Amino acid sequence: MAGSTHTVTNQPPPLVGYDAYTADQALSSAVERHLAPELLDEVRGELSGLGKSCGSAQLQEWGALANEHPPTLRTHDRFGHRVDEVDFHPSWHRLLGKGVAAGLTAAWVRPGGHVRRAAAFLLWTQIEAGNCCPLSMTHAAVPALRTDPDLATVWEPRLTSMIYDRELRPARLKAGALFGMGMTEKQGGSDVRANTTAARPLPDGESYELTGHKWFCSAPMSDGFLVLAQAPGGLTCLLVPRVLEDGTRNVFRIQRLKDKLGNRSNASSEVEFDGTWARRVGDEGRGVRTIIEMVAATRLDCVLGSAGLMRQAVAQAIHHCTHREAFGGKLVDKPLMRNVLADLAVESEAATTLALRLAAAYDDGGEQERALLRIAVPTAKYWVTKRCTPLTVEASECLGGNGYVEESGMPRLVRESPLNSIWEGAGNVQALDVLRALQREPAAFNAYLQEVGKARGADHRLDAAIKGLLTELADLDGIEARARRLTERLALVLQGSLLVRYAPPEVADAFCASRLGGDGGAAFGTLPHTLDLASIMERARPVA
Repeated sequence: MAGSTHTVTNQPPPLVGYDAYTADQALSSAVERHLAPELLDEVRGELSGLGKSCGSAQLQEWGALANEHPPTLRTHDRFGHRVDEVDFHPSWHRLLGKGVAAGLTAAWVRPGGHVRRAAAFLLWTQIEAGNCCPLSMTHAAVPALRTDPDLATVWEPRLTSMIYDRELRPARLKAGALFGMGMTEKQGGSDVRANTTAARPLPDGESYELTGHKWFCSAPMSDGFLVLAQAPGGLTCLLVPRVLEDGTRNVFRIQRLKDKLGNRSNASSEVEFDGTWARRVGDEGRGVRTIIEMVAATRLDCVLGSAGLMRQAVAQAIHHCTHREAFGGKLVDKPLMRNVLADLAVESEAATTLALRLAAAYDDGGEQERALLRIAVPTAKYWVTKRCTPLTVEASECLGGNGYVEESGMPRLVRESPLNSIWEGAGNVQALDVLRALQREPAAFNAYLQEVGKARGADHRLDAAIKGLLTELADLDGIEARARRLTERLALVLQGSLLVRYAPPEVADAFCASRLGGDGGAAFGTLPHTLDLASIMERARPVA
């Protein structure tokens, strides 16, 4: 008779069967703060329902399956016809359908739409971040299309629909549609003005024939794409539909899918245009200006996506340490581990609070809020996305060797963590964009100062950081080489201001001491021991 060598003990249960929304106090508090009172009951129910789905074993399994079975490219059908289609695991379609139904592409047409979508996007990222790419592109395409009322009339109701229609057919026959984007070319990278894709005008004055390539084309299975190409009048934004009005396929040759570090469930591609039909969006030569609102919206989604990854990493780390015992007690009760977990929780809350504040600025839409977004979005994109990788790595370490094993889910978070810092403009692009805003748009910095100034006098470390920031800005010598340092300070001061105003005192105290006051180290787990670390950690603990 076979004997048992041991009984499994001291292993934490899986983090399932909980409401990921209500368990996230930083997120739920931000939603309550930024939404109109008359919307709260409806949105609480909506987000709690989504939070329960995100905390369910079923959706977590779908996310794992979508990651384990990445998309495959099918260039031809069995008869030799060129089809250029991407095949996905069924779990991908299930997740995408639920994401669309949850309103992740409908922010522009719903009251309080950006705050409620931001919260939902942050939750959805925690299930499978790759699925968020087409949702983000579709959401972000709306403001660009609104520059052309005729195009907006056709496409906006479909892009903001809460129905997932995966069939490729003309837009007028679809209940819902998804969009992708193609700007980057191999010779230019972030320098899109170096693009060589040519747009030859057709006789009707609005249509063009495209010839060229795109080195990165996001979500190639989508119904339409916004691309940049060189027209006679200069770099121009164009809409490329996958299916033409007569039902025939547009020329959209997918050359290959990228083999990426993370984000493996999502298809990123290289495409060739060869006589491809496109419709101009906006004026010739104004392509960057036309598409800039789409870029800004996707940059905010990078912030939200990183905040979501950070939240999931922190939740898993605290959950593990709550159940795991070592050296005669629970890990969560060990002073040094408590310091690590509290430090991670502070970073996560700062990211969430900033991301939701920016979403609220979109909902407000006023001149002051638009000016704030101009400087705060690239600032947040730079800093929050860069903090994601060290946080997820440290959170994985909290699980010990278990965190290095695929079944824990932590390696997937680690592989995903650098992505949002790279996509939609890497760190230098964001820092230089912040400099442009400071140098050319005084209203943007004035809006920033007014925002951080709302917390002046509440914490001496924040006051000193604001003063130091102004001193640094007074010296413009070598400003470009200092752009990263300056952007980091802008982000930390803004986060500190928001936490001082909105977070519990122990969270704000920890942030200001360690991030602004210099009483903290370079690694996580170096908070002053005199802080209320237990309360900070308890606030971030997911209650299953």
